[in-house]
Amino acid sequence: MSMQEGTWQRNVLDKYYFSRTEWLNGRAIFNRLIIRNVESCGSILEIGAGPTNKTTSLLASLGNVTGLDIDPAVKTNVHCQQTKVYDGIHIPYEDGSFDLAISDYVCEHIQSPLQVMREINRVLRPAGLYIFRTPNLWHYVSLVAKFTPYWFHHWIANRARNLPTESHEPYPTYYRMNTRRTCRRILKATGFDIKVYETIETEPSYAMASRLFFYPLMVWERLLNSSSWFEGLRVNILCVAKKKES
Repeated sequence: MSMQEGTWQRNVLDKYYFSRTEWLNGRAIFNRLIIRNVESCGSILEIGAGPTNKTTSLLASLGNVTGLDIDPAVKTNVHCQQTKVYDGIHIPYEDGSFDLAISDYVCEHIQSPLQVMREINRVLRPAGLYIFRTPNLWHYVSLVAKFTPYWFHHWIANRARNLPTESHEPYPTYYRMNTRRTCRRILKATGFDIKVYETIETEPSYAMASRLFFYPLMVWERLLNSSSWFEGLRVNILCVAKKKES
């Protein structure tokens, strides 16, 4: 990213988003959801923890974090008390090991969501919580990723967000638990009650590489946030699910 591009990014976000006192970006909304539902925890499982990041940093202030990921980069996450690499399905811990499970932009990468949700339910204690954020399939970003080949997603994703060249390349996506209907169905089928369920539309981060795309998609963001009629098209699904006590 050139200095000029970086300045344009900062200026346009400050002008249309961060200068608005009521505006919260996606991370801030997700963090608020976690804090409102979790006062403190003894043991936390972060699924798809990855290397050191802001989500794990927040979780570490609430309890002891175990980081789980298919990528060995999780071993570099300094906020985890312990880390393990796993196969993406079978969680290598005993029944009832954790008070809380968290995943942030992980569900879209799961090939077998029923199996994975059963595993998450199994390792939670009774009344334990599973909190997650994941893309909504019916948003334009997810639809492009769903119906284009992986090589295209691999090529375009970080460029569209104008991320640094050293940023991690996107993992393959499957979107098998990424609509409001499928989320509810799978969670209920695997022993969860849904406490909080909402969709949000944030700043158009995938349009940060070009003014040509940014301004039309900013108008689209305003439209989606103008009425609950459009909540099914918003970019992210946020959920708090509770393991049934019996």
